[in-house]
Amino acid sequence: MTEQLTAVYGILPDGARDVRITVFVEEQGFEEEFDTIDHRAHHALLTAGDEPIGTGRVFIEEGTTWHIGRLAVAKAYRGQGKGAKILAFLEEIARQHGATATILGAQCRAQEFYVTQGYAPYGEIFYEEDCPHVMMRKGL
Repeated sequence: MTEQLTAVYGILPDGARDVRITVFVEEQGFEEEFDTIDHRAHHALLTAGDEPIGTGRVFIEEGTTWHIGRLAVAKAYRGQGKGAKILAFLEEIARQHGATATILGAQCRAQEFYVTQGYAPYGEIFYEEDCPHVMMRKGL
């Protein structure tokens, strides 16, 4: 099945919304999944055929630092490098817009994934909807 990775600015694609609802709301129990940042972010959508299988977003945080977030891959496609593919795509979008670094708030259970992608943790653990997170940074 052919995979395609596309980017959309300022509008959350329906497929990306579907993946985020499945992963963050239904699987993980988050209630506050959607925010105003979606309207100023670049959204990545990974599809396999017509099926949305992964997503993420990137937006300017401050200066040349961009923020990556909402990285999610459908359960059936995890462990196959899809998350790394989406992450690299988001980093490239940021780089093309002048970013020299990306940051993200990683769920602590996903911290090792981000370490393998070149991110380093900083700061104290913080909680979003009772889920522990840590800030991470990568120079581009």
